[in-house]
Amino acid sequence: MARPRKPFLMRASPGVMAAVERLAAAELRSVNAQLETLLREALHRRGVTPSEDPPQADDA
Repeated sequence: MARPRKPFLMRASPGVMAAVERLAAAELRSVNAQLETLLREALHRRGVTPSEDPPQADDA
């Protein structure tokens, strides 16, 4: 079963989006998959490990 994804809106300049689209095409990925890959790589470079489980809301 596929992992759940959290939808979000993002604004980016046309130049940035064109570059992401070129990367995605070169690596045979969708733009969404390419953006997730780029975000994960940026987090890794900063030493941040993304949690696969969403944070739980406090019921207090």
